[in-house]
Amino acid sequence: MALKTFPISMALSGRAVLLAGGSESMLRKARLLAPFGARLRVVDPEPLADLAAMAAEVRRRGFQHGDLDDVALAFADGDDEALSAEVSALARARGIPVNVPDRPHLSSFIMPAIIDRDPITIAISSGGATPVLVRRLREKLEAVLHPNLGVLARFLDGFRPAVKATRDGEIEKRRFWEAVVDGPVADRALAGDLAGANDAMARALNDPAYGQQAAGRVALVGAGPGDPDLLTIRALRVLQDADVVVHDKLVDDRIMDYVRRDARRIYVGKSKANHTLSQEEINRLLVAEAAAGHRVVRLKGGDPFVFGRGGEEVEALRAAGIAVEVVPGITAALGCGAISTIPVTHRGLSQGVTFLTGHGRDGEPELDWEALARLKHTLVIYMGLSAAGMITRRLCDAGMGPDTPAALIEKGTRPDQVLAVGTLGTLADMAAAHHMAGPALIVVGEVVRLADPARITEIVRPALAVAAE
Repeated sequence: MALKTFPISMALSGRAVLLAGGSESMLRKARLLAPFGARLRVVDPEPLADLAAMAAEVRRRGFQHGDLDDVALAFADGDDEALSAEVSALARARGIPVNVPDRPHLSSFIMPAIIDRDPITIAISSGGATPVLVRRLREKLEAVLHPNLGVLARFLDGFRPAVKATRDGEIEKRRFWEAVVDGPVADRALAGDLAGANDAMARALNDPAYGQQAAGRVALVGAGPGDPDLLTIRALRVLQDADVVVHDKLVDDRIMDYVRRDARRIYVGKSKANHTLSQEEINRLLVAEAAAGHRVVRLKGGDPFVFGRGGEEVEALRAAGIAVEVVPGITAALGCGAISTIPVTHRGLSQGVTFLTGHGRDGEPELDWEALARLKHTLVIYMGLSAAGMITRRLCDAGMGPDTPAALIEKGTRPDQVLAVGTLGTLADMAAAHHMAGPALIVVGEVVRLADPARITEIVRPALAVAAE
């Protein structure tokens, strides 16, 4: 079974590493370890000549317990079951990390695939589950990484004391380094022009404003309906550049994993009758954080401008003179519909779509139900789960047939998505049958007949019996 491993970087220069075995497998390990300065101790009666030539010490005999003395890491040849089991047990008992190739059950760590741009090292591991896939990933990364990354890293390392002496505070230093890495200093170093890079770095160090901003800013970012793969590239970049992230309840935890680790996270989630902060308090929080010079991300589920109150936040920020950017996200109607193969428009079935909220300022929303019932196109209702019965009543009273196809999509695009398909008349029953608690979306209209049968959790009969076949 694959190991769930925590990646670390270990200093091996001048430290002993045991290779118990003299085969090709141990030779491959030696070639990986040697560039990092490890003192290789090979124990085998007849090791391969190339392996012996690389070793600092060769013990031409079988393995003995004392071979583990003073070693930082231990490796054993997986082709010798008895040897690998013995080395693994003894190393574990002595607290020495041990690896047996292709034997995860005997290993306490896994050797990753390594990309070496000294001093930049990138390691890729599947915990031993699929070495071939890991190798392919390494090959793809090797192809896109600049060969002079190590040159750039060493160049920048020489300026760390100067940056520390000329910049106060962690935020100021980080912004300076970001401007250096993203600007002409790095470009010239990567091109091999170290003299030009040195001149550009000197100018940057002597400019107190280099990489700094006179004031903070806010980005309203749409996180999409849930699946982190649906984040836009722009959203990802802004998230990783943020000092502060103010996030909602509907933002999936997996998306929060993309936030820079040292960024502050402020939760302002809302649910029905339970608001962590009022909208006015959120507005004041955004203004205060930006006024303090921070790069703030207001992270919202879906799209900030589709029932996300993003417009109100933009108004408050503009009134306070704060720079604001809006990064759109895939709104739930489109994301949840697409993953369920329910198009919001479709030739012959629906020539339009209307987005509605099932939740008003003081309860029931103020909607023209008669006009909605006459539209003959798709209705997508946000925040309507608890009002499903009321929505059914209002639309049916306004003339829409209770047998009109309808769907409830809970936690759309997430691994635990629930898709219930039925009719307008069975909306409340569908919600109750699945104990839905949200977030959920209601879709009403003929397009529901196109829902992917493989994704439907339940079809409420008899209205959509044809769609199930």
